[in-house]
Amino acid sequence: MSMMTAAQYEESLRKLDLVVYMFGERIDNVVDNPIIRPSMNAVAMTYELAHKPEYRDLMTATSHLTGERINRFTHIHQCREDLVKKSKMGRLLGRKTGCCFQRCVGMDALNALSIVTYDMDQALGTEYNPRFLAYLEMVQRGDLVCDGAMTDPKGDRSLPPHKQPDPDMFLRVVEKTAEGIVVRGAKAHQTGAVNSHEIIVMPTLTMREADGDYAVSFALPADAKGITYIMGRQSCDTRKMENGKLDQGNIRFGGHEALVVFDDVFVPWDRVFMCGETEFSGILVEKFASYHRQSYACKVGVGDVLIGAAQTAAEFNGAERASHIRDKIIEMNQLNETLYCGCIACAAEGAVEPSGTYCVQTLLANVHKQNVTRFPYEISRLAQDIAGGLMVTLPSEADYRSETVGPLIEKYFRTREGVSTEARMRILRLIENLTLGTAAVGYLTESMHGAGSPQAQRIMIARQVNMNEKKRAARNLCGIEETDGKNQD
Repeated sequence: MSMMTAAQYEESLRKLDLVVYMFGERIDNVVDNPIIRPSMNAVAMTYELAHKPEYRDLMTATSHLTGERINRFTHIHQCREDLVKKSKMGRLLGRKTGCCFQRCVGMDALNALSIVTYDMDQALGTEYNPRFLAYLEMVQRGDLVCDGAMTDPKGDRSLPPHKQPDPDMFLRVVEKTAEGIVVRGAKAHQTGAVNSHEIIVMPTLTMREADGDYAVSFALPADAKGITYIMGRQSCDTRKMENGKLDQGNIRFGGHEALVVFDDVFVPWDRVFMCGETEFSGILVEKFASYHRQSYACKVGVGDVLIGAAQTAAEFNGAERASHIRDKIIEMNQLNETLYCGCIACAAEGAVEPSGTYCVQTLLANVHKQNVTRFPYEISRLAQDIAGGLMVTLPSEADYRSETVGPLIEKYFRTREGVSTEARMRILRLIENLTLGTAAVGYLTESMHGAGSPQAQRIMIARQVNMNEKKRAARNLCGIEETDGKNQD
């Protein structure tokens, strides 16, 4: 078994026959498309770092199936240390790329399925877990990128799947044969979809008995017949098509999302991991969501970049010694490190499941993600405050390179001695990118809605908190008898 290099990963994508649309036209060469390419570069970093000796411990692991060295993104967590290293890996890659590197969703899907397929087999006598383990070994041996696909369009959210006017608003099984199943529907907001070798589909919510056709989980090659990708737009995305890179801010990396449409796609039985077991659909959603909420250690890494950019902008402006600037930088660091505390805590408090897979502590994972929905917005606000209004009023790179007006920009946007105008423009564009541009999708909006909306985490927090234990502690300290009061345990 050998892990792919970044170059081998890029070559593997060129072999895929994906059906991808953007701006109303089909894209024949996804890998070299200037808008998509930066997102591919970000995934490639997960391969590049795995081959660097200084990152080997974080980026790789030992397969519990084969005993061989594998990329950690294809690993099933075997102990608490694996969960801690996952968080450290996410922060490292967030700092290296300044964006979403797109492999966490697939990793979290693999780990959730390793638990739930085992539990289903034990409870129902099914044979999903052996299928899954065979699939997992294939993923590990190929060092493949998996897109975890959970979110359905949902249609009218007041109605369950089987009562939707259009039944395709949730992905469903439309036919079963001796060879497999046929599915129809779509998965929305799929991060890194066209940079993936495989798509792992899961139900998006707890299904009831009437919604049995929607309780389905399976995996397919990304270029399976009948799958179409429609690329999502991002703010400032067409800047990547312009001459020069300065206005992009992050000149190397980026992310992407897509709507993935399944038009009567065939799935062989050996790639089906749930089919109608509604009683386990909610458990799969919960396990995946808990893992993925821990994965937002990546936002800490991106926060590192934004804090560094804000500090640099202050220094370029000659304002770094101002007390209010120093206080804002301290506040940004405090918020960012608090996020890091959350993802490490839910890892450290994790426990082993019956399948042998280690899972995060669900309550702390949801608390961590709830903080992620808030703190990056405040960090971004402070960064914009420090950067100043020039961040959004800068002329374009084309104007800066102009023989006519370029010298005027050079003259009037110079700052302290030793700092070039171009360097100042570059750091301001990076802050713009992280807080308003293409990277803001992966840093801000994804912080809000990724791994479920803020309300989803609040619901889980309410379920997980042991209020009776808290009440008993309070009553005991002030001498209230257990029989007193109306609210009894």
